[in-house]
Amino acid sequence: MCLSVPAKVLLVEPSGWRARVEYLGSEMVVGIGLLEEVEPGQYVLVHAGEAIQVMDRDAALDAIELWKEMIDKA
Repeated sequence: MCLSVPAKVLLVEPSGWRARVEYLGSEMVVGIGLLEEVEPGQYVLVHAGEAIQVMDRDAALDAIELWKEMIDKA
């Protein structure tokens, strides 16, 4: 099974290949080479350290809430 996590883009590195993102209170650097254009403030879906899709803001926030609920129940 594969899982992906929505994350908010905080900063796109000048190279255009990586971005710093925040999700569930943590920050990390992910690859963005699979996407055409990524900008700070957007939400992306992250799988295995790579952003695989730009997400609609509302859909991303809904998904983040679901993740928080699952974590709280664990």
